[in-house]
Amino acid sequence: MTVKNKLKALGLPLVGLIFVAGIVFWGGFNTVMEWTNREAFCISCHEMEENVFQEYRNTIHYSNRTGVRATCPDCHVPKEWGPKVWRKIQASNEVFHHLLGSIDTPEKFNAKRVELAQHEWDRMKKTDSRECRNCHNFDYMDYGEQGRRSSAQHQRGFQEGQTCIDCHKGVAHTLPPIEQDIGAEKGGARLEPTTVAK
Repeated sequence: MTVKNKLKALGLPLVGLIFVAGIVFWGGFNTVMEWTNREAFCISCHEMEENVFQEYRNTIHYSNRTGVRATCPDCHVPKEWGPKVWRKIQASNEVFHHLLGSIDTPEKFNAKRVELAQHEWDRMKKTDSRECRNCHNFDYMDYGEQGRRSSAQHQRGFQEGQTCIDCHKGVAHTLPPIEQDIGAEKGGARLEPTTVAK
């Protein structure tokens, strides 16, 4: 048998082996992606369970009259494959800080709360609040069913190119001490920034 014939004989099994290996790799990769996209995984770190998860349990996104629930990945992980993979890569930094113990006590967590929240708000702003829009479709909002103030604010915000996170910070977690002037132009309360202990 010549070398050329030996290569031909090996070719088909080799292609088959590579194909099967690809399927196994892809299946394993996708399984891990989905396994890490569950609320149970998100709160498996005590930092999340003791801090933000407890806050989230007291919100309408956790429990409401319709029984529709937004879990951690619904708000923090894109549904589209490419952005989802990128977000998972970014999350490896969060795992790294978990291992370092950067936020492993309520005191450490609260000292970094503003910074952590700002990173998330910036991410949401860059994507035009993509994760919010997975559930909240502005095309189907019935302004007549909203309160007068909400209806006016939503319509004005959409006309001015605002996105959900511009107004709805602190919807699922305790709002850190930040400067916030929603309603200030009409004499509403204004929360001034406070210093967070480091």
